[in-house]
Amino acid sequence: MRWTIKPKPSAEKIQHLAHALQVEDFVATLLVQRGIETFEDAKAFFRPSLSHLHDPYLMKDMDKAVIRIEKAIANNERILVFGDYDVDGTTAVSLVASYLKTYYSNVDTYIPDRYLEGYGVSFKGIDYAEDNEFSLIIALDCGIKSIDHVNYAKERNIDFIICDHHRPGDQLPAAVAVLDPKRSDCTYPYDELCGCGVGFKLIQALGTNRDQTIEDLIPYLDLVATAIAADIVPMTGENRVMAYFGLKVINDSPRPGIKALVHQVKKQTLDITDVVFIVAPRINAAGRIRHGNYAVQLLTEFDFEQAQAFASEIEKNNADRKELDQQITKEALNQIITNQEEDRFSTVVFQEDWHKGVIGIVASRLIETHYRPTLVFTKSGEKYAASARSVKGFDVYNALEACADHLEQFGGHMYAAGMTLQAENYPAFKNAFEKQVQATILPEQRVPEIEVDAEIDFNDISPKFIRILKQFEPFGPQNMTPVFMSKNVIETGYAKPMGKENEHLRLFVKQNQSEGLAAIGFGLGNKLEIVTNQKPFEAAYCIDENEWNGKTTTQLRLKDIR
Repeated sequence: MRWTIKPKPSAEKIQHLAHALQVEDFVATLLVQRGIETFEDAKAFFRPSLSHLHDPYLMKDMDKAVIRIEKAIANNERILVFGDYDVDGTTAVSLVASYLKTYYSNVDTYIPDRYLEGYGVSFKGIDYAEDNEFSLIIALDCGIKSIDHVNYAKERNIDFIICDHHRPGDQLPAAVAVLDPKRSDCTYPYDELCGCGVGFKLIQALGTNRDQTIEDLIPYLDLVATAIAADIVPMTGENRVMAYFGLKVINDSPRPGIKALVHQVKKQTLDITDVVFIVAPRINAAGRIRHGNYAVQLLTEFDFEQAQAFASEIEKNNADRKELDQQITKEALNQIITNQEEDRFSTVVFQEDWHKGVIGIVASRLIETHYRPTLVFTKSGEKYAASARSVKGFDVYNALEACADHLEQFGGHMYAAGMTLQAENYPAFKNAFEKQVQATILPEQRVPEIEVDAEIDFNDISPKFIRILKQFEPFGPQNMTPVFMSKNVIETGYAKPMGKENEHLRLFVKQNQSEGLAAIGFGLGNKLEIVTNQKPFEAAYCIDENEWNGKTTTQLRLKDIR
């Protein structure tokens, strides 16, 4: 692990903010590092408000989208809400469809089959629309590159409205409206929305025609918060506001589907991390193991007993998913060793019987062992399909673009992408991708990094400081959970390994004359020797509160020790 301490902002900015907020300098430092430099910035950060959400009509083509939907409703046309099979897609479809159905019944949903249709808008989906007399398709979390599909639909007198957040290609589809804040000609003030976030802006615009205010749409924010957490978009601007209020909905009055999922794990109050690790994987499991339709059925079900039945099925899917990804990860790691590929700059592995639904998770798992851009391929029909995951700072989408000659199609983000290619092109692509990564990856991007926000003493960890830290939530990219570093830490003699294979570490630590603190280090079981015999060490950690038997105590969650 490479420890990097974030640059300290200027003393003048720190002191100005510390004085304005009446907080310690190291709290002001954390805020300035996040771009918060004035009292007004801090007020917006600590007190998110729905009034901070932008006018949806600032988004290019929003007026066209609303006019076309209102026309469809006036003419009693059939509307098909179409979305991808992942969390962002299924929550977006659930959001837009359930909103429209509050005042118009001629609406249905369509999630493509991961295995038969693949990612995004499909010809099979358009054929389904034609066969069932749909004349308008609203595509969510996909469609920005579906030039041929939209033309195919037009020939069948089916209009498209596209709501996407992925990067457009050189040409936009000939849809009635293309809502995508990443369009080069779109001047919308915030371009980091997820697909469900773009869907929310659409219902916000539709709501203005029905004299609805933003307060009327709060119940839909549980879906948006779930998508924001799962899609790992920046936790800034509108995303932070919607996640903040969405978490309140999840905890106070969630829709029956989300309530049923949470009920499975018996947890009282969820934070954004719980949404990432409890709610999102279960919604994803439906599309990975069975079909994304199950997730939409769950999220649009308003009878709690029925929602519990769906959630119980999805829980089984999630257990199957865990088993599969563990097995495939093991096989992939063995393949890397067998092929003597441990020293490459990239990981590209293939096995034709790997389950397509979990290859993205497997790619992330492989990075934990071999820290480098990773692609996991499996057979999909006559072609090979892959999920890509990347390491911090390396744009895997750009690397794929440089190898596009070998690919049939690809799409995604800087850190995650999907692609297909012809089987005969696999060896050439694997070589080209390795060469591209070698040529463009920086040496520091090949070593996992811990970014340390600030060095502090244990005496700084006061109840007031913890209360302030809790107000930094919800955490996510560009507003990550603060990581602190402390020197001359000593273990007081209670260190012990934990876990089936002693892979984790539990400690009780002190620093100078401070009170002792419990600490837990997941995956740090092999570092037990560092802390024995009261040898001083350095610790990088986050500060957690641990609830046990009704008592709340402060606990350090160790990221690394040295």
